[in-house]
Amino acid sequence: MTEITRLFDFAYYQLKKNNLPNCLVTKYNGQWVATSTQEYIDKANAVSRALIRLNLQKNDKIAIISSTNRTEWNIMDVGVLQVGAQTVPIYPTIASEDYAYILNHSESKYCFVSDAVVYQKLMAVRSELPLLEEVYSFDNIEGCKSWLELLELGQDQSNQDVVEDRKNNVKPEELATIIYTSGTTGKPKGVMLSHHNIVSNVLDSSPRIPFEESTSVALSFLPICHIFERVILYIYQYYSVSIYFAESIEKLSDNIKEVKPTVFSVVPRLLEKVYDKIIAKGEELTGLKRKLFFWAIDLGLRYEPYGANGWWYEFQLKIARKLIFSKWKEGLGGNLNVMVSGSAALQHRLIRVFAAAGMPVMEGYGLTETSPVITVNDQRNGGFRVGTVGRVINNVAVKIAEDGEILCKGPNVMMGYYKDQQLTDEVIKKGYFHTGDIGEVDKDGFLKITDRKKEMFKTSGGKYIAPQLIENAMKQSLFIEQIMVIGDGEKMPAALIQPSFDFIQEWAKRKNLNIGTTPAEIAANPEVIDRVAQEVEKINERFGNWEKIKRFELTPEVWSIDGGHLTPTLKLKRKIVMEKYKDLYQKIYS
Repeated sequence: MTEITRLFDFAYYQLKKNNLPNCLVTKYNGQWVATSTQEYIDKANAVSRALIRLNLQKNDKIAIISSTNRTEWNIMDVGVLQVGAQTVPIYPTIASEDYAYILNHSESKYCFVSDAVVYQKLMAVRSELPLLEEVYSFDNIEGCKSWLELLELGQDQSNQDVVEDRKNNVKPEELATIIYTSGTTGKPKGVMLSHHNIVSNVLDSSPRIPFEESTSVALSFLPICHIFERVILYIYQYYSVSIYFAESIEKLSDNIKEVKPTVFSVVPRLLEKVYDKIIAKGEELTGLKRKLFFWAIDLGLRYEPYGANGWWYEFQLKIARKLIFSKWKEGLGGNLNVMVSGSAALQHRLIRVFAAAGMPVMEGYGLTETSPVITVNDQRNGGFRVGTVGRVINNVAVKIAEDGEILCKGPNVMMGYYKDQQLTDEVIKKGYFHTGDIGEVDKDGFLKITDRKKEMFKTSGGKYIAPQLIENAMKQSLFIEQIMVIGDGEKMPAALIQPSFDFIQEWAKRKNLNIGTTPAEIAANPEVIDRVAQEVEKINERFGNWEKIKRFELTPEVWSIDGGHLTPTLKLKRKIVMEKYKDLYQKIYS
């Protein structure tokens, strides 16, 4: 069997075991188009031959900016890596200036874009990119070279021996990719990951995901430029899982119904939205149907794995699954048996309720710098515990520093930050990567994350506040879409809240209230403010007196990636949110 030591080995390993007819499947002009494992490798070899003809040298960089996940991305990945060059995946949603910074900092020679929107954004800074030789596009764009030209240039197989020679000379410990983390502050940092970093992480975390080899079907929609989804894609290839790429987040629910996946990965914000939609539908029910719906929800919220709640609970759960939860499962394609979650903390109620519904979410933990997986839950062998991010994966070690920071050591820890030794030395000390997260390991080896070291703050009374814990609790309210807890150095914690405008409009309709139509009108409406205050009060009861949100202001707009409030993985950009709403901050504390 092919030994897997470099990233491109996964495709060849799959071919040896199963030439999957639906290895990679993308929708073009309304039709799902499948690429088999053999075609995947053949096209990747054609790309490699073309790149060699274009004089691509070992260690040259090729950037890929794609607004959707697609077959071409994976073909390029193998085609570039097996000739000893490196890929630089870039988030499509970042600003043009960030495109320019990353392309120049990485010294990328070529850039591949997915579509006209990304192309225009790139062209806006083209004059600032002296090292960029050429731009190619996956979609057909007037005035831009097509990636199909590479496949044509690589048709002639006479230099395949050069490809094989380059491939054989790629060492596991060599650089494979530079991933620029969007960061919630400052310029993006280039995380250098070797083939060994990522391959070890795939092989060490894959036993935690229950796949049936060559019969599982995955739907991929989280950004592939993020290491989380990329590693998941390598795991899928390792297990011969057919990968379908969603057209967009907007078309996700249609695609789920068409593909009927058995697995997909999620970020917490997405799951929160799915859950809120389900609850909103339940709110519309009346009579017995409504009673049954909320009885099932209540049951789900008390879920404990491994029958810990006793036989009577399990008996009721069976009925709830049949009557209520089966409809949820149908809505998610009918075949879903596991979801994998990463990138931010997941609310415990979501873990409980989806597990009760028979679609468990296995939460994991990691960072780009750790390739990314450090820990992950696993339903089997008692490896699933609500409120934790699971046990540490094979070959990785975790220890908790004196101040509570989580430190990680293992083959998954990055080579360092590209062109920044000083920053590298600040986070990797004595072989341990300092995560910046605070946590604890329980007696059974489960890791619990309590907060971000940098995000904890002290009030003027000297009390420590862990904002993420409070924010996660508050976001359980259907009235609160986003929230940022503030109060560093102030006498009390407070919050900036983006109300859930869609839900509040439905609520107002049911109550025959006139609250206005625009976000600004809704956020200024006294009845809305009063209703949100009731929610805050209720959730405040869970916290100590010093942690309670004493005041809040509603923001008059939706927090978004484009608006700069959120990173591409939907984490809060705290500095920017603070800057945007400094007038509201003054109002709270003046």
